[in-house]
Amino acid sequence: IKNLVLTDVGERLFQPNIGCDVRRLLFENFTPQTKNSIEVQVKSTIEQYETRCNLISVIATSSPDEYSVLITVVFNVINKIDNVVLELVLERAR
Repeated sequence: IKNLVLTDVGERLFQPNIGCDVRRLLFENFTPQTKNSIEVQVKSTIEQYETRCNLISVIATSSPDEYSVLITVVFNVINKIDNVVLELVLERAR
């Protein structure tokens, strides 16, 4: 899941459609629409390309002072009971 979120669309040579492409949104002003766009893109990418998990929630939180976005993904692996919490920090280069 981490690799899917951190991969840009077109980055993989023989699988150009795989990826999340949320890095381009890091340079936008972080508004509720940007937050929603990040969450929708991450959710749709995971649901489309990672069929081995049940997605529970995706939450994007901005940190404007640090020029970063924290993405929290909660899911569980199929046939497992325990939830897994994955936190990714996406930072933009100045």
